[in-house]
This record gives sequence, C-alpha cells and structure tokens, in this order.
Amino acid sequence: MSLLCKKASLVRGSLLVLLGAPFIALAQDLPLVEITDPPANATDLVNRISTFVLNPIIYVLFAAAFVVFIWGLVQFVANLDNEEARSTGGKHMLWGIIGMAIMAGVGGIMNIIQNTITQIGG
Repeated sequence: MSLLCKKASLVRGSLLVLLGAPFIALAQDLPLVEITDPPANATDLVNRISTFVLNPIIYVLFAAAFVVFIWGLVQFVANLDNEEARSTGGKHMLWGIIGMAIMAGVGGIMNIIQNTITQIGG
C-alpha cells in the first residue's frame, strides 16, 4: 500500500471518528419532564437548568476538545517527516487533552453544586 493510500485511509477513518463522536457523546435519554411546567421547588429548578442547559453545553465543548485532539493526532501521524507540522499536531493534541480535562472538571463541579443544593433544599 502506498503512502498516499495510507494517508487517505487515515483521513477517512479520522473523519468517521470525528463525525461520530458528538453523536455518541450526546446519546442520552432526557428525563420526561414537560419544559412548560413550572418547577416545584429550587431543587427542581437547578436540576432542569443542569439537564437542559448546562449538560448539553458541557457535552458539546467536550466533543469539540475531542475533535481538536483527534485533528492533532491526524496531523502528527500524517506528517511524520515534517517537524513543524508534527509540532503543530502535538500542540493540538495537548490543547485537546486540556480542554477535555477542563470539561470533565466542570462536569464534576456541577455535580457537587447540584448535590449540595439538593441536600440543602430537599
């Protein structure tokens, strides 16, 4: 297999992963709550804000960081002979990992806040 065919296969596989990752990350069942019903208490309000606003934002940003990481990996592997392109790919991978770590931390902090409000209010 020639080098060009290997690069084309790598790009196709990477695109498949990049296009499929957000669907996998966002594949969840939302609770069956009517959005038009008023919240019963403060705990219900916080749960709704978390479920319908904050969690989707966190998932989309996590998916974006994952895409940046995969793009950096593709650049790194596809340009093994070019030092400058490999360096750029390494930087993208690093920032992708940093972004995923930040989003995981934000998700954990949101859970701590939500559990605290649940214990205080409920």
